[in-house]
Amino acid sequence: MTYWIDGEEYLDVEEATGLLDVKRATLYTYVSRGLLRSYRQNVGRRRLYRREDVEALRAVRPSDAPVPPPVDTSDGVMRDVNLPHVESWAGDH
Repeated sequence: MTYWIDGEEYLDVEEATGLLDVKRATLYTYVSRGLLRSYRQNVGRRRLYRREDVEALRAVRPSDAPVPPPVDTSDGVMRDVNLPHVESWAGDH
């Protein structure tokens, strides 16, 4: 459900996870790591997420990004793994 508060659009957990194409646990991880801010609704434990913030996070991690093929680590050694540069995914902090 979408909520409008003081001219700002807020999303509930179902909408936010759907827009980001992630599970609830991932959304909560984003909040705990400071990538996304949640706002407590008046009563209870329900949290809301500003659409603007969710869209900004979505732009950093688009759901249609190609997924690299799995790496064979059967011997415990990771080879041919290309890690992104921090600047490409962390943003300015």
